[in-house]
Order: sequence, then C-alpha cells, then structure tokens
Amino acid sequence: MSEAKEKWITKARAAVSARGMVLSALGAITVGVAILSMAVSYQILNPAFGVWASPTVGALDALWVVLQATEVLAANNRPRVQRVQWAGLALTAVIAAIPTADLILARGTGDFDLAVVLAPVAIVATKGAWWLVLPALGRRVSRETRQTIRDRRQAVADRLEQMEADAADRREFLQVASDLQKQLGKAEADYREAVLKSQQTMTETLHGQAQTTAQTLTAKPLPDLVSQIALPDLDGWEPTAPALPVAPVTEPVMQVSGPEGGTDDDASRTAALLVTVAEVASVTGVPTPVPDASLTDEQITVVLRALRHSEVPPLSYRQAMPAYRAAGFKGGEERVRPLWRALTQAERTEGETETEEETEESEEPEAAR
Repeated sequence: MSEAKEKWITKARAAVSARGMVLSALGAITVGVAILSMAVSYQILNPAFGVWASPTVGALDALWVVLQATEVLAANNRPRVQRVQWAGLALTAVIAAIPTADLILARGTGDFDLAVVLAPVAIVATKGAWWLVLPALGRRVSRETRQTIRDRRQAVADRLEQMEADAADRREFLQVASDLQKQLGKAEADYREAVLKSQQTMTETLHGQAQTTAQTLTAKPLPDLVSQIALPDLDGWEPTAPALPVAPVTEPVMQVSGPEGGTDDDASRTAALLVTVAEVASVTGVPTPVPDASLTDEQITVVLRALRHSEVPPLSYRQAMPAYRAAGFKGGEERVRPLWRALTQAERTEGETETEEETEESEEPEAAR
C-alpha cells in the first residue's frame, strides 16, 4: 500500500464521525421522501397543471431539501436557525397538504392510493426527525476535540464502571458477612444452650445424689474407728498386713488406775511421767496429752517418746506399754504399735542404735504378752 493511499485512508477516517454518519442517514431519508413526494404530487397536480405540474412539484421538494440542509449549516446561530426552521415548517405543511387534500376529496369515491396515504406521513415524520435529532447532534468539532471528548467520556465511563464494580463487591461482601454472622450467632446460641442443658442435668443429678448421701449418712453414721485408720505414706510404706481391730488387753497386776490399786512408788512414777510428757509436748509444740482423753497420733508419739527415754537404756515396747496403760492414756494397739515403730525408726535414722534385746522385743507380736 502506497504512502498516498495510507494518508487518504487516514483523512477519510478522520472525516467520518458519528455526527456525520447521522446527518448522512437523515439526508438520504430526506431525499427519498422528497422523491416520493414529487411522484405523488405530480400525479395529483398533473391533471390540473399539465406541463407546469412537474417544475412546480420539483421546485417545492427541492426547496424543502435545501431548507433542511440550510438548517444543518446554520449550526448554533439561533436567529438563522429559527428563520430556516419556520420556513421549513411552512413548506412541509404545503407539501403535505397536497396529498392530504387529495385524500379528503377522494373520500367519497373510495379510490385510495397507498402512496398518497404514505406521502404526507413520511413528509411530516422526516421533518419531525430533523427537528428532534439536529439539536442533539451538537456542533461540528475537529478530530482532536472529538478525541479529547471521547477520552474524557471514556475516563468517566471507566470510573463509573469501576464504581459499580466496587459497589457490587461491597454489596456481595456485606451479604456474605451477614450470612456468616447469622450462622455464627446461631452456633453461639446452640453452644450456650448446650452448656445450660449440661449444667441443668449435672445439677439435677448431683442434687439427687446429695439427698441420697445425706439420708445414708443420717441413717448409717460411721464410727470413730473408720477415721482412726491411718492412710499409708508413699515414702514410708511397707507391705505389712493391717492390724486387727481387737480390744486392748491389759495386765491387772501392772496397770495402775488410781491411788486405790497401786503403791506410792507407782503414783510417783506416773506423776514424773506426766511432767515429762508435758515438757516434751511443750518442746514439740503439740497439745499436752491428758489421761483418760482421746489422743491424736502426735500426742501418742509424745507420750511414747517420754516413756522410752524415762530410763537408761531406753525402754522397749513391752516395757513401755504397762506404764502407758498405768498412766491412764488411751489408744488401741492398732494405733500405738505403728507409732512406736515409727518413733524407733526415726531415732535409728538420727544415729541412735537400739540394742538387740529391745529390737527383738519391739518386733514381738502383741499376742505373746
């Protein structure tokens, strides 16, 4: 393709515009309607005007097309446009009146020609199209100005489309967030309802069990023997059989229960023992054991320590128990023997050694007494 031809194509493209295309289409329609009007008017006026019918009709339709073209050329000059518009309207009325009058005159005969009917309608419609479309086309501008306007309109259109897309995205986001919020709220409500139901079930179950336990404790109270059972310690536990809960057996000859059944020597020993027990309890911070009263494990240990070291060498279990009973201290065999064993074990740990005799005696069962 030659350079001259390319320049011609470029100029042709620059000359073509949307305004020009609209004007070209309206111009072609106007010319077609003018030809139809000329044919119809000539057919109507020919019998009356004869030879003069052709130039008369041609002049009227040519003038109608010229006035319409002049209106386009007047552009935005309102005084000129106004005059041309009024002249065009008047000429349109004249041209449309010819076939209209013929239709009115031929109404009684019933002889109608379709072209005669369409001619006035086409003339009026064409003029109306020019009247409506021409002001909307605007002014004729250069290619650069049209490009600038197109760019600005395109930028505005892009921005509007982007805004609509953003609004659609925001609307979709809010809708999804609303649905998720509803689902989350329902899930939280279900969870709280489940927690409340579980609390209700637990409360009803515990309340019923508490009432049953209270009735059992009231009807069947446990004796003190149960609370006196010592629980094993992990560090000092040894695999031994538990002591049988038998009643303590005392020897009437060795037990001193009071001034009536004992001698003055036994009474003095008991008094000395009570003094020693009080001193040991004060040193260890344990309440002073009292004869004929229920004692704790710590108080029994204080009494046993005082008895063990009341003589030299220390007393054995068999030697200490008659004095323990004679002093009036309470405590079953199942409590006293483990405490005595723990006492001697603690003393061995501290470095004190026992004689073979007291070791053998401390290990003898109570049944040998």
